[in-house]
Amino acid sequence: MPERVHQARVVVVRHGPAEVRDPARWPDDRLRPLSEDGARQTRRVAAALGELLGKASFVASGPALRTRRTAELIGRALDPPRRVALWPELDLGGPADAILGRLARSLHGSAQGVVVGHDPVLAELIGLALTGDGVALARLTKGGAACVEFPAAIRPGSGRLLWLLTRKQLAARAARS
Repeated sequence: MPERVHQARVVVVRHGPAEVRDPARWPDDRLRPLSEDGARQTRRVAAALGELLGKASFVASGPALRTRRTAELIGRALDPPRRVALWPELDLGGPADAILGRLARSLHGSAQGVVVGHDPVLAELIGLALTGDGVALARLTKGGAACVEFPAAIRPGSGRLLWLLTRKQLAARAARS
């Protein structure tokens, strides 16, 4: 039987390296930015993801500054570039099933989307997509990414992992180009 063309793919990206937590500087942790070096590394990750993905229907981010900045860099690297949509489901501590539900409403046909957020919910999202249980199956490094394909429908347990790459692997890919 020939392999079915994918229905939808989602690329799950953990935000790039951020400044060290400091409640005196950032009483609201959502305002903590990428570090200078983290922004530099995230630009390389974005370039690699731009090459790997080419196109995406959307790039979504949680409201935290570090996730928005990571998503903006990725959005600019795509062809055509994409603006970032803010999804409250991707906020700190949001439930994985809410993100999967939003993906099911947002990805149609043979579409590809990118979501940028935080651990542990992204690891739980991957687990939910692959097994139907929101257990952390994959560890995403800061700036790391995974691609999950949904051959039939976006629902718990219906996904398959296509790739999982660390920030260093993605940056090395960008350096070779």
